[in-house]
Amino acid sequence: MDDDLITMDDLTNEEIISLLDDAERLLPVAHGSEYLPLLQGKLLANMFFEPSTRTRMSFEAAMKRLGGDVINLGDVNSSSAVKGETLYDTMRMVDGYCDIASLRHPRQGAAQYAADACAIPIMNAGDGAGHHPTQTLLDLFTIRQAHGRLEGLTVALVGDLRYGRTVHSLSHALARFDCNLIFISPSQLAMPVEIVSDLTNAGASIFETEDLYGAIPDADVIYMTRIQKERFPDEDEYTKVAGIYKLTAADLTGAKGEMIVMHPLPRVNEISPDVDGTRHACYFEQAFNGVVARMALMCRLLDVTVPGGDA
Repeated sequence: MDDDLITMDDLTNEEIISLLDDAERLLPVAHGSEYLPLLQGKLLANMFFEPSTRTRMSFEAAMKRLGGDVINLGDVNSSSAVKGETLYDTMRMVDGYCDIASLRHPRQGAAQYAADACAIPIMNAGDGAGHHPTQTLLDLFTIRQAHGRLEGLTVALVGDLRYGRTVHSLSHALARFDCNLIFISPSQLAMPVEIVSDLTNAGASIFETEDLYGAIPDADVIYMTRIQKERFPDEDEYTKVAGIYKLTAADLTGAKGEMIVMHPLPRVNEISPDVDGTRHACYFEQAFNGVVARMALMCRLLDVTVPGGDA
């Protein structure tokens, strides 16, 4: 693979499967039942220019579970960014401090820009409405753990498909494994035309609809997303679509027994709490899987072999 992970295009299908295999081997380490200091002496920089809970904490947990250490940017309003320091200069500085860095930034393309500034590996932890490849890795891991495979599944992606970088990255990856994709959104939040075109040209099977409930019986995975108020340039437009989809336990009575409900979190009101107690709920396990997926990725980018895996 490349020295950085900016989009899922940086990984071949074989590399994705290899990373998922490594992640599975690292499950006992992520749970704390085994100690495996593969990254002892290594230092991760978490450079988050946007708020984050799961992504930042799972990167930190992943590095520390593997014996390494972490420094965080902290509150961006207390950083030199408020003095006008460019992202390029900030990342050139970080390049001298650490062995590897994760970057979340509100500007699409920022991760590639940072990678161009640095010699250390850069992991894109979300760039605006662009890509979120480490989320995609943990999503693929979650799906494979539940279904035993990735190939040929029917996956419904629901909600904010226009601004949701999570579903942008995930749809490209699922198409590469011949999954059937159902895009469910109001017209204002439909998957961008250029992404649909790219997927179609690559031979993906795509069905677009506004009807969530009609898609439930056919789905192997229902991937709910939050309507992202912070991405809307016009609050009135947000108000029109806020709360448009809400999944309840009663809605799942016709679902396949092995169907899983996923969500990148945080949820607002897209999934009722009564879904939490059903056999379909998988979103908290999905959040935990961020630790093992990011463990596997950091080992790979730092040329450290996971025992039992590929050199």
